[in-house]
Amino acid sequence: MSAMPARLAEIVDEFAAAPRDVVLEMLLEYADVIPQLPPDAPEREGMEQVPECQTAFFLRARVTPEKTVETIFDCPPEAPTTRAFAGILAEGLTGATADEVLAVPDDLYQRMGLAQAISPLRVRGGTAILARLKRQVREQLG
Repeated sequence: MSAMPARLAEIVDEFAAAPRDVVLEMLLEYADVIPQLPPDAPEREGMEQVPECQTAFFLRARVTPEKTVETIFDCPPEAPTTRAFAGILAEGLTGATADEVLAVPDDLYQRMGLAQAISPLRVRGGTAILARLKRQVREQLG
């Protein structure tokens, strides 16, 4: 099995090493990574809702013929923490192979030290986003 994608591992290490008082600030910087989808965007087709998130959050993972994973996230701007979870995945998984995505640890956000900075409910939402993303990848690999 592959290791976690290098860029995602860097992000995890940056967060884990950061002083607790700046972790939330660092997290929110990732909220701007994912673009807002227009309401009629064709990308919305086939997106899956993540009901564990406190806000309306949708995602879709697509495994390309080259076995890399493309991600599409849709989350309202008024949910910066949830957008930040998606932003971390979007940036950390860019160019990642399906095997690398599947190698991402399920406790990713705990490893980043986020459980000390944000509520357990929000961490659970982030964990659900990752779980659904990985499930979609597994389904496409057959």
